[in-house]
Amino acid sequence: MKVKDNETSLQIKVVDGDSDFKVSGWGYRHQQCLILFFCLTTAYSMRACMGVALVAMVNPNINTESLATNHSLLEMNRNESSLSPLDKNYPSMEEVKAGGFLHSLLLIPPYPKFDWSKKTQDYILSSFFLGYMLLQIPAGQLAHFFGARYLLTGALLINCVMSFCLPWASFYGGWILTSIFRIIQGLSQACVIPGMHTMFGKWTTLEERGRLAGLAYGGQALGTVLGLPITGFIASSPLGWPGIFRFYGILSGIFGGVIWALGANSPAEHPKISMAERKYIEESIGHTGMNKKKLKVPWGSILRSRGLYAIVIAHVGQTWGQLTLYSEVPAYMDKVMGVNIKANGVLTALPFLVMWFSNFFFSWFTDMLIVKKILSVRNTRKLANTLGSIPAAIGLIALAYAPKNIYVVEIILIVICAFKISCHVGFQINHIDISSNFSGTMMSISNFVSNSFGALAPVVAGFILTDVTNAILWRKVFFVSAGLYFFTNLMYVILCTAEKAEWDNPPEDDKDVEDLKEMEPMVSEKNTNVTNGQKI
Repeated sequence: MKVKDNETSLQIKVVDGDSDFKVSGWGYRHQQCLILFFCLTTAYSMRACMGVALVAMVNPNINTESLATNHSLLEMNRNESSLSPLDKNYPSMEEVKAGGFLHSLLLIPPYPKFDWSKKTQDYILSSFFLGYMLLQIPAGQLAHFFGARYLLTGALLINCVMSFCLPWASFYGGWILTSIFRIIQGLSQACVIPGMHTMFGKWTTLEERGRLAGLAYGGQALGTVLGLPITGFIASSPLGWPGIFRFYGILSGIFGGVIWALGANSPAEHPKISMAERKYIEESIGHTGMNKKKLKVPWGSILRSRGLYAIVIAHVGQTWGQLTLYSEVPAYMDKVMGVNIKANGVLTALPFLVMWFSNFFFSWFTDMLIVKKILSVRNTRKLANTLGSIPAAIGLIALAYAPKNIYVVEIILIVICAFKISCHVGFQINHIDISSNFSGTMMSISNFVSNSFGALAPVVAGFILTDVTNAILWRKVFFVSAGLYFFTNLMYVILCTAEKAEWDNPPEDDKDVEDLKEMEPMVSEKNTNVTNGQKI
């Protein structure tokens, strides 16, 4: 039986003991999404920090285009004649070890610099995404069978250990061990998005899905905004570049502990949630969460789902456009426009900050369209995705023809980022509309496919850009991304569905029915004589 996507009005009963529960008030479902927000903010800050940290870790006087891959200045000191006096001020590995116990642990300055080539630095940066890609689909299964709480806690604690120990890995193991640590970080962070989507499937009601998921996904933008300046500040402080990884390691450990202490896989597993709030969530989602047996993943039905292919196609376009925006646009501004946007913290952070604020508007806007029945859920997702794709495509084309004026370029980037976030309440939460039980599995599939295609964006750009200073060639790069935005959004609009899938909620067996009946005495103890009808 299908549940139509426009059936959004929900009538629930509130027992007398829980009469203080208000749908519009703060509840444990908001708490869970706030925890996920901090989890995602930490994860994206850790991703953003490596590029900036390498600037502080690597000897600025080394020829970054050379093929040298030595990991310490020990080898550099053998060629002192080729170095400037400034280079000799950096301590070698032997000097750091001889400096005492605290120096050998990189706890006090001076800190060593590495003579890693540009090629070696690229290996280190890409190693994270190697791990991230490998565990995408398995991560969805882990979240489904073991629960998102365990998965997210484990992911953040592994990141904690890897990040805290990474300075020692770099110093004593060189770039190879550093890359291995980053691969492990990528493997663990691959669990974050599927784990979050699994929790959204259990905690977010249809009427609040945009706002609750938007609250959590705001961590993507804010993590980048905060990650870049914090990393630079720590690197220039007495803590030095080792302090960057220790800070994020401690932060990751703290939020890993928070998820373990306060997180819950579902309302049925939360020890403090009121019966009224639990009933409201479970009746809205359409399942009780009382089934102790893990549902078997209906792979055949999922892979035959038209809605999944709509999501995957939209995800591919967004990932390609995002990588173009984050990776290629700064290079275009540097080589063609003559503006190094990365050197200006305000210019870098402002579009992401605007993105974070506009996220709240689009989350509220789409929920109101559904609650007030202005649009069906399906058409709301289509509208949100279109608002996130078409302005971004137009903005990239405008950027290709923009004058060499930093204010004009910055305004275009702000507009692109302000609208782009709308996709978070478009295709990105459409998985939950289709299947709240298997949303994490569906997200792991779409995330894997989209990142596999998205990884080709820099390759295609490199193939087109035979001359990085040629504005005509850059226009071709932007046209490719804009064309994908248009095409993938069009396919999403054609194929999108928001109906609950028949395979999402299999029939309950006799034991599940008995468990539900056992809940009745719990409710009657609170006094079932007085009930209030509360309408969304």
